[in-house]
Amino acid sequence: MTEQLYRTDAYLRECTAQVLAVNERGGIILDRTVFYAAAGGQPGDRGVLDIDGAGSCPIATTVYDTDKRTIVHVPAEGAALPAPGQSVRASLDWAFRSPLMRMHTTLHLLCALVKFPVTGGQVSPDDSRLDFDIDDPSAVDKEKLTADLNALIAADHPVNERWITDAELEANPGLVRTMSVKPPTGTGRVRLVLIGENGSVDTQPCGGTHVGCTSEIGRVVVTRIEKKGRLNRRIRVSFA
Repeated sequence: MTEQLYRTDAYLRECTAQVLAVNERGGIILDRTVFYAAAGGQPGDRGVLDIDGAGSCPIATTVYDTDKRTIVHVPAEGAALPAPGQSVRASLDWAFRSPLMRMHTTLHLLCALVKFPVTGGQVSPDDSRLDFDIDDPSAVDKEKLTADLNALIAADHPVNERWITDAELEANPGLVRTMSVKPPTGTGRVRLVLIGENGSVDTQPCGGTHVGCTSEIGRVVVTRIEKKGRLNRRIRVSFA
């Protein structure tokens, strides 16, 4: 498996790596990477691979292969590909990743404020959303949610992580808020993202990338609350 450096440090912008393989579709597999593979509503990273002594290869996105475990760096159309065994320097498009980290952390805060089951979500650099099954529409108000989100952001809560075993997660099903997306399991352990001291604001299993403290997010605004079904409400958030 590719060593996922972003799991331990989401602020790493580049790394050296070796090309393990180039698959039949031209996807590049490295021994280690700072590129996040699309999952859980967060898009895959983009950037560039500088090939040792042989130019560069722009990366359009990063995904998991059909086995759901192998990370594939998808080159831009027409890009020159490295060969297995070559060394590369993998560099993120930080202007794309950074707002995703801020937005993903914002959605955790939104999830902490809206105490209803999450049925879906999407992280984008400027406009993101969570879908909830809400049996009382009066329980969510756009202006109040905006104020409460910005209060949590301004409080500068730390964002940390802790690892638990698959068995511990199975024994604590209440940790999983999202009905449509299951946390990454199968390796024997699961990463919990904790916001606030000891997760006092929010604690959820999550494989995405996040900022180190809530103040890094900046001001946000709840732009819309959309009715998507009898119970389903889609809450959209943007940077202010």
